[in-house]
Amino acid sequence: MIILSIILSAIFTALGLIHFYWLFGGKWGLKKVIPTKENQTSTLSIPKFATLIVALVLLLFGLIYLVKSGLINFQIPNLVIKYGYWIIPSIFILRAIGDFKYVGFFKKIKNTEFAKADSKWFAPLCLTIGIFGIMIQLMNK
Repeated sequence: MIILSIILSAIFTALGLIHFYWLFGGKWGLKKVIPTKENQTSTLSIPKFATLIVALVLLLFGLIYLVKSGLINFQIPNLVIKYGYWIIPSIFILRAIGDFKYVGFFKKIKNTEFAKADSKWFAPLCLTIGIFGIMIQLMNK
């Protein structure tokens, strides 16, 4: 459980830092992380505020799993302990399944740059995060 919690904390921290990189103007990887239609036009216009929120939430998830590992002692509200450790993996499993059009394992549009990266990296990573989170909870019982 400790190892999986540390791994999830590291993954969430890295993802949060990548979002901060994009927030402050970084371009690396951006073309592969936003869903596009078959003609390669973006399906989304992502405001900077949304990128900030995602970055902060990912860092928060990393902190939550670092606390779960026992490496730091930080008081977490009972609501997070009771539900959060189930909600976080659920979010990522749902993301791995996808919207059945642009994202996830069951997407219909598969030939865009984003879709290829999603199939190779993003959906498997989300599924792994979800499985690790559930394993942590089940080992905790």
